[in-house]
Amino acid sequence: MTPYPVVIVTPEREMFRGEAQMLILRGTLGDMGVLAHHQPLVTGVEPCVVHLRQSDGEHRLAASGGFLEVRSDGVTLLLEGAEWPEDIDVDRARRALERAEARLSSPGPDVDRPRAQRARLKALARLEVRGQRPESERAHAPAEAGAAHRT
Repeated sequence: MTPYPVVIVTPEREMFRGEAQMLILRGTLGDMGVLAHHQPLVTGVEPCVVHLRQSDGEHRLAASGGFLEVRSDGVTLLLEGAEWPEDIDVDRARRALERAEARLSSPGPDVDRPRAQRARLKALARLEVRGQRPESERAHAPAEAGAAHRT
């Protein structure tokens, strides 16, 4: 596969700058993969696991959502928040999942269901990146293979 430039940034920091052979993530219209020479586009990114495939293996990070821009000269992923596996507090992610699921199971007009669902997806992504996602919730995803070059 042909490598292409990728930049992943959050409001706090630049998470990654380098080359990738493929980027896999969940956009607003569903799961997608980006290879070199992909059609230019801008799309929303849902809370998900971002798979960054490089020549040395696959690296994953948990994304809270944001935007993906694909251009002829590379890809930029602008994320509201993102965490590499070693940055994730598993206990905190489990508590966030429990809170989100409790809100979603609560009947009543006071529950902001879209917000609770987004919190649930974010917690599940964080747990999956750490290899702790509940088996019943595990998405069909490529295996983790190490840590990416970070800036």
